[in-house]
Amino acid sequence: MDTSREPQSTVREQKDASSETRSRNPLHGLFVRAGFGLIYAGLFIACLLMGTLTTALFVAAMSWLCCFEFYRMMRLDGKVPNELLGLAAAVLFPLSALVHPLWLTALIFLLVLSLGLWYVYSPRTRIADVAVTAFGPIYTGFMMSAIVLLREAIPGFPGALLTVGVCASLWVSDSFAYLVGSRIGKHKMAPKISPNKSWEGFFGGLVGSAIIWCILWATGLYDLDLVLAIGISLAVAILGVFGDLIESRIKRGVGVKDSGNLIPGHGGMLDRSDSLIFGCITAYLLLMIGGVL
Repeated sequence: MDTSREPQSTVREQKDASSETRSRNPLHGLFVRAGFGLIYAGLFIACLLMGTLTTALFVAAMSWLCCFEFYRMMRLDGKVPNELLGLAAAVLFPLSALVHPLWLTALIFLLVLSLGLWYVYSPRTRIADVAVTAFGPIYTGFMMSAIVLLREAIPGFPGALLTVGVCASLWVSDSFAYLVGSRIGKHKMAPKISPNKSWEGFFGGLVGSAIIWCILWATGLYDLDLVLAIGISLAVAILGVFGDLIESRIKRGVGVKDSGNLIPGHGGMLDRSDSLIFGCITAYLLLMIGGVL
């Protein structure tokens, strides 16, 4: 009688039982997600409070990770991005925002010029590879450089609080959308792209964003009236949802569930930042147009 297989089978059964226990305990996943989400948010907020340099460095690291994950997904789709140029640009966009917004335009020019020369002198390079390489850092670093611009637009604690508030409005919007959608969500928003999103959750997210922006208005620290605050809150929440859907469409196109596995319970950095990518630059532009910044 062969008993050499018994220990392996026992270990396998224990693993299966452990996996089954976790699948039957949804609170385990919720606690993991909440715990690592709080760590991420705490580190992010700490960098915002410490100043513009720490903000730029943190956003540059986020941009590098997001762009790296984007390129990884594009390689699964058969594209061959120039990661050296793309990742360098993703990091430089937030850092250049520290100097002057004009540097962002200059960096786009240098990126396009460099990619054009790469295309000319690399016969095997396809135009699709060039397009994907350019989109990566613009989609990540350029868009998220708005966080740096927000932080340095108003000096001191008021600037830090405003930037935290903008990011928090997107985080709270996501949380409200999840809570409302998971409880009463019946009407699917985009079933082929993001099956879990519902219109009920969408409107719950709008409420969550509005609460944070009303708090910013109530501080009296900014030249921000209530109507403008609510208007910006709605625009930021809506564009945050669009950012989420865009990233979901990218993942579905290449057949992956998450952009990475960096943050347990959340997936990759791009999964965690998809709403910030469009929401923060929307807030920055509307605050500039509204004369708040």
